[in-house]
Amino acid sequence: MHSLGYRANALLTLGVTVLALMCAMASLSDNLNAPSPSADVQVLNINWFRKQRDGNDEVSLTLNISADLQSMFTWNTKQAFVFLSAEYETPKNSLNQVSLWDGIIPSKEHAKFLVHTTNKYRFADQGSSLRGKEFNLTLHWHVMPKTGKMFADKIVMTGYRLPEEYR
Repeated sequence: MHSLGYRANALLTLGVTVLALMCAMASLSDNLNAPSPSADVQVLNINWFRKQRDGNDEVSLTLNISADLQSMFTWNTKQAFVFLSAEYETPKNSLNQVSLWDGIIPSKEHAKFLVHTTNKYRFADQGSSLRGKEFNLTLHWHVMPKTGKMFADKIVMTGYRLPEEYR
């Protein structure tokens, strides 16, 4: 005969094993989802483009950010972190990334949005290399599941250019 301790240990081990197996299956089921998000960003206005006292370029933009990220949400999605970045090249660095806006999407109902905003964070470059510079706007997202690993992806939008002269 087994004692009460042995029986409790066996029952607890079985429960934890079943729970771990269910979490693994839930995490793997997310791989069956093929999301097809869409996004569009319009630069409505360059509010100002100036050289700071320390010699660095700084830009303020008015943006329309629209996206439909609902296909990323499954029953296992807790929330998504979304941010918009400007990406460009300079002689010093092959890739410069500046975060312009970010947000947290708590549910599928909030995953289709249109935001009219100025850049939330400073668009500044060390040096004076932004004049006439082409740049991409990239919408990045990180999906945080209830169980399993977090995944990230992005949509790159090309064809943006800063003016040749300061304003």
